[in-house]
Amino acid sequence: MPAAVDTKAHAPATVAMPSPRAMALSLALLLGLQALATDLYLPALPALARDLSAAMPAVQATLSAFVLAFGLAQLVWGPVADRFGRRPVLRAGLALFALASLGAALAHNAATVVAWRAVQGVGVAASVVCARAMLRDVYEPHQGAHVMSHALTGLGVLAISAPAIGGALATAAGWRATMALLAAIGATLLAFVLWRVPETLHTRNPLATHAPTLLLQTRRTLAHPGFRAWTLLVCSTYGGLMVFLAGASFVLIEFVGLSVWQCGIAIGSNSLAYVVGTFICRRLLAHHGLVGAVQRGAGFTALAGVGMLWAATLPTPSLWTVLVPQWIYALGHGVHQPCGQTGAVGPFPRAAGVAAALTGFALALVAVAVTLWLGQHLNANRPQLYFAALATMAGATSLVAWTLVRHHGAALE
Repeated sequence: MPAAVDTKAHAPATVAMPSPRAMALSLALLLGLQALATDLYLPALPALARDLSAAMPAVQATLSAFVLAFGLAQLVWGPVADRFGRRPVLRAGLALFALASLGAALAHNAATVVAWRAVQGVGVAASVVCARAMLRDVYEPHQGAHVMSHALTGLGVLAISAPAIGGALATAAGWRATMALLAAIGATLLAFVLWRVPETLHTRNPLATHAPTLLLQTRRTLAHPGFRAWTLLVCSTYGGLMVFLAGASFVLIEFVGLSVWQCGIAIGSNSLAYVVGTFICRRLLAHHGLVGAVQRGAGFTALAGVGMLWAATLPTPSLWTVLVPQWIYALGHGVHQPCGQTGAVGPFPRAAGVAAALTGFALALVAVAVTLWLGQHLNANRPQLYFAALATMAGATSLVAWTLVRHHGAALE
């Protein structure tokens, strides 16, 4: 089994270990920024398209640019966080996100929105990669998965309200107001980090950004079968979530006939199911461990895939054919995400930033591929492709859980 790269490091930094409750709150807010940056303005996408006279590919590019920049930036932020600590990276990233959100709110064409959304992605990448690395700094994998499930419950609560707030805000004040709110959220979260989030990195690695060392650690991380199994699991389940996030507002508004505000409520209901999934995750972890929890969570995912395949055969989607399979999928997602994210960084206590960055980059590649594909193929004549794409990701997730994770994920337990 490949091991993490051992390098000489600086003397341990002064570290104040947070309590599990404080850590869960910090993780929920830091990871939740990514969800807010997407979910808050999803109901406003049709309004953005009308206001800027933008075609579907240009509108979807506001999502894909964000996700691509988010993934690429993690490859930079991860090693930097291993070298300089989590707090400096968090400060820089959150300040960048707040400024980029303000820039997007003032944009006058789709290309400018796309550019600012890319900068937003760079800022959010710092928040997410540091959150995942902080978890490994403080906890061993099994306990970390439990804390992560609490954090993702909090994230789900944020995600429940975000689409409804975004839909109401877009209806009352236009899509620009959603970006202005994101700017305020970024500034508030920066203040929270300065006030309440301690440095969790025990020992800074002065060679973390040294090219030969970084390449060696990257190669060993990618060669680790457990890392590959857990990362492929989170990529598959996240790919299905991105199909929903990128396509649901158009399906629900254009095909089902919901208003923007109703669409926000419908999208938010998926987050409620996800929160329930994180509660299920904690119960499964207590009785079956990381791998056992994922094996059982895949049952929800497979059932959702069957429902989505059935929906793809219908000539016209209804509200329930859109939502019910997605709710079941979200239950499984609530199990796979905390287990998969913890499992991917578990083997690398001395290089958690790099491992978190590589996982995040892989997630971003999947998300970009999904949004670009939907932008090209989702139209008024082919809504069934939306359901087929969801079913494909559900099948891939279940297959990975029942094969690769089963055989290679147990080393952490």
